[in-house]
Amino acid sequence: MDDSISSKIASLDVPYSKVIEHFRMKCRICGHQRIAHNELEKCEGVMNKPCTSGCDKFISE
Repeated sequence: MDDSISSKIASLDVPYSKVIEHFRMKCRICGHQRIAHNELEKCEGVMNKPCTSGCDKFISE
């Protein structure tokens, strides 16, 4: 992981386990994890496969 990103996460005083837990949450609309959604919350899919659900907002299960 990029050292600057690691230091930013560390400065937030958030354990990596909580960051990972946050990004592993699944979306109720498309079923993909939050990490598959871009900064605008639209799902970009996984493993070079685009999301075909039309999910444009992450809603946690």
